[in-house]
Amino acid sequence: MKKGYLMKGICKEKMALVEKLGVHLENREYLAPVAARILAYVILTGKRGTTFDEMVEVLCASKSTISTHLNHLQDLNKIEYFTKTGDRKKYFIVKKDMIVHHIDRMMDHWRDERKIHLEIKDYKNLINENKIEKDEEKFDLNFHNDYIKFIDSATLAVKELKDKILDNQKIS
Repeated sequence: MKKGYLMKGICKEKMALVEKLGVHLENREYLAPVAARILAYVILTGKRGTTFDEMVEVLCASKSTISTHLNHLQDLNKIEYFTKTGDRKKYFIVKKDMIVHHIDRMMDHWRDERKIHLEIKDYKNLINENKIEKDEEKFDLNFHNDYIKFIDSATLAVKELKDKILDNQKIS
């Protein structure tokens, strides 16, 4: 009795997290709501994988909707499937390098941010030195200096995380 009650609680908690993560993935990954819920469900199911039929039942969507979004997520290289000997079902899991691709996109974005802030800072510095005589009218460059420093630190930390992930993938 206690185990059944515990499993219901875990299932309820998982579905609440599927919804929360799904909303996050909609915005971050620009996914349709159902695709985002599928990806969230696959992420939270883990290595054992989840089947098409399970997703139809749990996510309360039609077979054609689940199929369409599964194909789309596979095309985006976010999920993949494996099969088990003697079982005709496909078990969907997160593609191992999905997080690495996300990190690469994030670092590209930060590189672009850093570049534009350097250009803005250089421009403001040029104006400060050549056009503005009164100190109280000069541009304050502290924000750009601090932001560039932050981007450099964050990039280094995320690169270390990426390297650990890649090392772990080699071991697995």
